[in-house]
Amino acid sequence: MRITNSLTEYGTISKIFHWLSAAVLIIQIPLGFYLVDMDFSERRLTVESIHVTLGLSIFYLTLLRLIYKTLNPTPRLSHSLFPGQKIIAKLNHIFLYIAILTITISGALKKLYNGEELDMFFFNLEIKDNFELAETFYEIHIVGNYTLITLISLHIFAVIVHKLLFKENLLKRIL
Repeated sequence: MRITNSLTEYGTISKIFHWLSAAVLIIQIPLGFYLVDMDFSERRLTVESIHVTLGLSIFYLTLLRLIYKTLNPTPRLSHSLFPGQKIIAKLNHIFLYIAILTITISGALKKLYNGEELDMFFFNLEIKDNFELAETFYEIHIVGNYTLITLISLHIFAVIVHKLLFKENLLKRIL
């Protein structure tokens, strides 16, 4: 097993980035929906703190993943795919990254414009409150989440379609 990617398969580092991102998102997305329906309480503050910590973790993980991706080749897609499938696959990956970064940045800005301090792990941020901007960033955060859920669903659906219709096991490349 290779540590880095080759032109035909993902290496261990890429696989760890992929599955760690998936695991954190599997926790983070339902946690966000749970948080929305909570009344203000000590428990809500605890859940929100976990949500923010996971969100910042995803943000940093995604940045590291993108840096790694620029330094390491992405395995080629199968020659059996028609060009449209390759374009859709590449666009889905790009939009997944954009959605994750949009969600984390908008969530951070919502918190900051609500007048709250944000612990970025390495430093703290605090800015002057602006509740209108906070609401705008919250709406972006919500739309971004639904977009991300759609993109993840499309990503999983593509793997299933390739397995069932094209008899191609794409999952083995990332396992």
